[in-house]
Amino acid sequence: MVVNPASDHGRTGRRWPEIARAAAARGLDLDVRATEAAGHASELTRAALAEGVGLIVAVGGDGTVSEVANGFFDGETAVAPEAELAVIPRGSGCDFVKTFGIPKQVDRAVAVAAGSTVRTVDLGRVRFTGWDGAPAARIFCNVASAGLTGVAADRVNRSGKPLGATVAFAWGTIVTFVGYRNSRFRVRIDERELDQVCNNVIVANCRYYASGMKIMPMADPADGLLDVLVWGDVGKADLARNLHKLYRGTHVGHPKADISRARRVAVEPDIVLPIEADGETPGVTPVAFEVVPSALRLRVPS
Repeated sequence: MVVNPASDHGRTGRRWPEIARAAAARGLDLDVRATEAAGHASELTRAALAEGVGLIVAVGGDGTVSEVANGFFDGETAVAPEAELAVIPRGSGCDFVKTFGIPKQVDRAVAVAAGSTVRTVDLGRVRFTGWDGAPAARIFCNVASAGLTGVAADRVNRSGKPLGATVAFAWGTIVTFVGYRNSRFRVRIDERELDQVCNNVIVANCRYYASGMKIMPMADPADGLLDVLVWGDVGKADLARNLHKLYRGTHVGHPKADISRARRVAVEPDIVLPIEADGETPGVTPVAFEVVPSALRLRVPS
């Protein structure tokens, strides 16, 4: 069990006895390893899998789950292909689990973790330029993007989420858009090429992100493809009118929403922009996204 005690504004650490009791009641005899810094969950996971552990239970938010998923790989090689991941969601957003129906209630989530129903799902890999200027790559479980959402995620991560993730991401999107200028993007979606003024490019393995936005309502994390949304030259008034539709998944019919599926997507804006992957901002454009099919065995509700 890889636990981020700082998740959910520190409530995970404070509620740890309750989580431990629930796990024991379900017969989970777990070696508990707590994270201490960014990236530590990946290290703990990779080390445990190398020791022969067959189940990793991630306790935390989307950032923790993403780090744990990265720990299932050493570079581009799976450390233990038959190992399984379970999630006890303890973050402010917890978007990844929504696609699979994994509950946020501790007792019910522990029951799923202790169960035997496993689904083999895809992951995504994103290649980008790190903040240090060097080429970098990482796995994403849920959604990655380049454009407005990268800038907004960077703003939110720097300022925190004192009123919760949903308010923080909605506020971050709106405030960012006030000063954000759409720019020309060159986008290659498998063999199709776009060269146009864009607001954003969103590449999704699952359906929800930004604390509840149903950004890709038809995404199937086991189809061997990534769902791609290219937002065209959307204006500020248009965003204000349609922001609520992002939470319902009814934005997909918007005339400036280009939606497709692909194995690989490359994005190069005219200006350098932060990228976002599972809510984190690890670097900047240019960026390439690719599917990693059947990459993870995930415990889900029966």
